[in-house]
Amino acid sequence: MPQGNHIFTVSELTRRIKGVVEQGFTNVSVQGDISNLKHHASGHLYFTLKDEHAQLQAVLWRSRVMNLFFTPQDGMKIIARGNITVYEVRGIYQIDVIQLQPLGVGELQMAFERLKQKLSALGYFNPEHKKALPRYPERIGIVTSPTGAAIQDILNILSRRCPCLEVTHYPVNVQGAGAASEIATAIRDFNEYGNVDVMIVGRGGGSLEDLWAFNEEIVARAIYESRIPIISAVGHEIDFTIADLVADLRAPTPSAAAELVIPSRREMVEIVRNYYYNIEQFLDDFIQSHRKQIAAMLQSYSFNKPLDITRQYSQHVDELQRALFQAVSHHFVLAQQKLHALDKRIASVSPSLILKRGYTIISRNGEIVDSARKLHRSDGVQITYHDGKIPAIIQ
Repeated sequence: MPQGNHIFTVSELTRRIKGVVEQGFTNVSVQGDISNLKHHASGHLYFTLKDEHAQLQAVLWRSRVMNLFFTPQDGMKIIARGNITVYEVRGIYQIDVIQLQPLGVGELQMAFERLKQKLSALGYFNPEHKKALPRYPERIGIVTSPTGAAIQDILNILSRRCPCLEVTHYPVNVQGAGAASEIATAIRDFNEYGNVDVMIVGRGGGSLEDLWAFNEEIVARAIYESRIPIISAVGHEIDFTIADLVADLRAPTPSAAAELVIPSRREMVEIVRNYYYNIEQFLDDFIQSHRKQIAAMLQSYSFNKPLDITRQYSQHVDELQRALFQAVSHHFVLAQQKLHALDKRIASVSPSLILKRGYTIISRNGEIVDSARKLHRSDGVQITYHDGKIPAIIQ
């Protein structure tokens, strides 16, 4: 290494520092609080790792972000494992994070509470947003692991309670890296597919870390935006997740979800029997009521004296016809008198009577000439008398 009066360029010195630092600090683990967390559009994650006395810049590349089982948050205590590198452009050292994990269960519980408060403020848990489950669904979608006990429990119970159900299983990972994204994608795909009446989303029991995919905001948002009703069935009865709070119905276990989504055959048979009994009672009451009405009709005066009633109505019809004829005759006489009066008035102004008194009508080309100014010398006209017409030339 050059010593003494050798003058370095900034790049040379930084590069030499980079070599020393990066060779001396590989695969180190450091504990601290996350702050200034930034999700870059590229998918990389930048943040500061600090304690009460110092801070360290950190970067988690996109390929590793995708492998996280939880979402880092500002204020979360974590353990980061990685290599110390020097970012030459800015002359700073940072930790290139290879693995990131919360510092114990307490940090996950705090993250749970923070997300719960956030989503509650956004209205994700409001009762008015909950959708009613169909009483008798025909098609059920299931989002869970293909290898866990949960899917077998659900299928066994559904087949026993209602063998005619159409069940579609969307297999996903339910824990570990990328599980939350897979669950959210499955929910959105079912909504796009649209051919299911209700969804069961869940898994069997496990630790808080195992269930964490169901505490991620991406899953909560997919459940909240779903048009299809969703039953959340995560873990055991004592387990509670964000997905449970957002879902339209929470089942304590996957088996309980299968029992809640569809009535048992025994229950449905009982319902049919009740319908049958109610219909039978209704029909019996209906028949008895009409029997009483018929008996009353048979004993009534109108039923036993039909001829008398017919004669009374016939007489009434005759009276109505007589009154109608009289009224019409009166109006006819008045109308006839008015008609004669109009005939006399029309006859008094008839053109033929005027022509008989010596008047004529002059017309040219079929049009009556009503002024001498309209005629010119040599015009051909027609003169109409009361007993005929003659042509004439204007001289």
